[in-house]
Amino acid sequence: MLLLRLLFLVLLMGEGDSVCRLQGFSQPPELWQDGDLVIGGIFSFRTGQDYVINTFQAVPELRKCKNFNFREFKFAQAMIFAINEINNNPEMLPNVKLGYKIYGNCGTMDILRAALALVSGLKGEVSDENCTKPDTVQAILGHSGSRPTIAFARVVGRFQIPVISHFATCACLSNRKEYPTFFRTIPSDYYQSRALAKLVRHFGWTWVGALAVSNEYGFNGIAAFIQAAQEYGVCVEYSEAFSSSDPPEALQRITQIIKHSTSKVIVAFMSHREIKLLAAALHKQNVTGLQWIGSDAWITDHSLTDSEGHGILVGSLGFTVARAEIPGLGEYLRQLHPSQFPESLFVREFWEDVFDCSLNQTTNAQKQPCSGLESLQNVESKFTDVSELRFTHNVYKSVYAVAHALDNLSKCDEGRGPFSNGSCADIKHIQPWQVLQYLNTVNFTTGEGERVYFDKNGDSPARYELVNLQITNRGTMEGKTVGIYDASLPDSHQFIMNSIPVVWGNGLAKVPVSVCSEKCLPGTHKVLQKGKPVCCYDCIPCPAGEISNVTDSILCLKCPPEFWSNQQRDACIPKAIEFLAYDEILGTLLALFSLLGVFLTLITTLVFYCHRETPLVRANNSELSFLLLFSLTLCFLCSLTFIGRPTEWSCMLRHTAFGITFALCISCVLGKTIVVLMAFKATLPGSNVMKWFGPTQQRLSVLAFSLVQVLICILWLTITPPFPLMNMLLFKARIILECDFGTAIGYCAVLGYIGLLAVLCFVLAFLARKLPDNFNEAKFITFSMLIFCAVWIAFIPAYVSSPGKFTVAVEIFAILASSYGLLFCIFLPKCFIILFRPEQNTKKHIMGKTSNSDVRY
Repeated sequence: MLLLRLLFLVLLMGEGDSVCRLQGFSQPPELWQDGDLVIGGIFSFRTGQDYVINTFQAVPELRKCKNFNFREFKFAQAMIFAINEINNNPEMLPNVKLGYKIYGNCGTMDILRAALALVSGLKGEVSDENCTKPDTVQAILGHSGSRPTIAFARVVGRFQIPVISHFATCACLSNRKEYPTFFRTIPSDYYQSRALAKLVRHFGWTWVGALAVSNEYGFNGIAAFIQAAQEYGVCVEYSEAFSSSDPPEALQRITQIIKHSTSKVIVAFMSHREIKLLAAALHKQNVTGLQWIGSDAWITDHSLTDSEGHGILVGSLGFTVARAEIPGLGEYLRQLHPSQFPESLFVREFWEDVFDCSLNQTTNAQKQPCSGLESLQNVESKFTDVSELRFTHNVYKSVYAVAHALDNLSKCDEGRGPFSNGSCADIKHIQPWQVLQYLNTVNFTTGEGERVYFDKNGDSPARYELVNLQITNRGTMEGKTVGIYDASLPDSHQFIMNSIPVVWGNGLAKVPVSVCSEKCLPGTHKVLQKGKPVCCYDCIPCPAGEISNVTDSILCLKCPPEFWSNQQRDACIPKAIEFLAYDEILGTLLALFSLLGVFLTLITTLVFYCHRETPLVRANNSELSFLLLFSLTLCFLCSLTFIGRPTEWSCMLRHTAFGITFALCISCVLGKTIVVLMAFKATLPGSNVMKWFGPTQQRLSVLAFSLVQVLICILWLTITPPFPLMNMLLFKARIILECDFGTAIGYCAVLGYIGLLAVLCFVLAFLARKLPDNFNEAKFITFSMLIFCAVWIAFIPAYVSSPGKFTVAVEIFAILASSYGLLFCIFLPKCFIILFRPEQNTKKHIMGKTSNSDVRY
């Protein structure tokens, strides 16, 4: 068995040299020109095909293409123009002629077939050490679509042949592992998607729909857009995809989704074929009021004007590559003639379509024969229009990128080359992988000053123009440049609008609104709606004490402690400072009652002074009475210190003045009570008590009782004196300015001492209440002390429960009530007798009952 295998191997080797055989068949190029170095090109001169399902039980045949695509044919002619321009330039590739092979196939399968033809060549058999050498192109330019480019770039990449696209924008093609030889002179959709997201955010559209063509271009583009949109706070209501080859039900479903959606802005990542179908379907459904945001694949396509329902697309916005000029291209296109490409079937059909004549009467007898005088010089068509060269200029740059790579390769200095040991490529046997090496380092500037280079992923710099589809005077729909986008600039300067007015969707006069929820104004904050995207929310007013001073605030901010939110909840304003003031009704009334008390006390003092020699005044200890009236005057006046803005001095004064004056007042009352008791004891036979409590002892007792209070106040002011305090805990919306006691012990000690004197006085007066009427002080003092104690006992719960400034009012009321009680109970009856019953103000009347009891005054 082993011998048979060896024999068979020897026979095979002896049959001849190694031979490479072309498998199957290969279609010749549509346009071609010989050269020392050949560049391939793939463009779709026709775009339509009948839908066919391949069973693969036989080799698929070439499918017939329909419809003319003048833009693609212009791309091919721009490639030829650039190659001829380079061949005529003595400074670039001297002594080297560039040739080309251009295919015009349509459909992904036939485009892939054309790419393989450019890689393998057309010869049936090749006997050479390098089978790919004779007919292999140095680079392939094309295709315009991402889907077919993805199909053949992966295959061609295995042969290390560069592929340079002018229009394939799918971000997936930046993957160097999958497409190691792919380059493009148009930015990746990654940048376009982010630019579209910025555009949407710039106009305040936070609620959009997203449509894509169901292929890699659409899926990758719309996915990148959605990701960028989420980063910019834009929500996508729906995301759908369809293709022009889908059944009608798919288009009908998407039409219904758009019709019933609430978003008014639609981002469409699709080709001109899908957008035409969609526009026609929406036009039939009378769906209007939409703002379209388009990708560069359709936003500047001139064929949109001829489509049904194209009015729906008026006002569309989208990014596309910058327009440019190619000097001489317009004249070159107008000089096109079928005689230049005698073997091209498409050129003949193109010529017949433009001039409506027949170059071959036998093939088309219905048309008149061409006269031979036809010329494109006077013909206005999309093919000869060079007013807006965008993607055509990308083809032009692609040719020059390959030319510069070949030129750098040919001018390599031995020992400084990019290959092993600094070697250079063999000019006579240039390999595609060597061209690929030089393409990675291409860096040149066009005649218009545009810099051309490729990054590590084979991508070009991301520079776009923002175009707005507007109706021109000729009735056509053209893109007007209304802004620019340059990804190489800082983020805040990447997107700039110019002064050209924008036409909005369906002719709207102002920027359309497309939001799920209206903006939350300052004073409110956003609360997400359950089960909906983050762009759908309710605007809830900020709670009291919190504000939001920006639009669409997520949170409300708390105001500082001394501030409070205004009524609109959009600003923090200083809290209202509240204290018992003179200019308010309560403060005015209390001040008037205080002054009234002073006035009545002074009147009483005047009455007593004018009648100081009368028996009634003399019998009631006139010295202590005047001292008591003086202390009551101070008590009425000290209540005024509680009114007004608390200060450091007023806080110390009000409590100490209150404590000392009331201690003096009660001390006087206590002294009068003791005098009454002593006077009664002194009238008893053999009693000599009054000599022990005479005027000197009375003064000393009052002074001693008052000094105790003075010492308490001094200790209080020395250790922890009262101070003004801004109470922000009692009320949230306002500040209560009050006097803090410093220590509650000091205040309790002052009140407690006054209470002790009052209780002692009350007890003594109570014991003397049944003394003879001649000594009527006792019962009046009892009533006054009863009122005094009742007022201050009731004061404690009222003081604790009263809020804010009313605590001060309660304290003032207690001071005034107790002072009025002392004044009226002790002095009013006497003043009544002095003024209105002078007949009772006699020594006989005062001594009357005492005489009956054998008591002496």
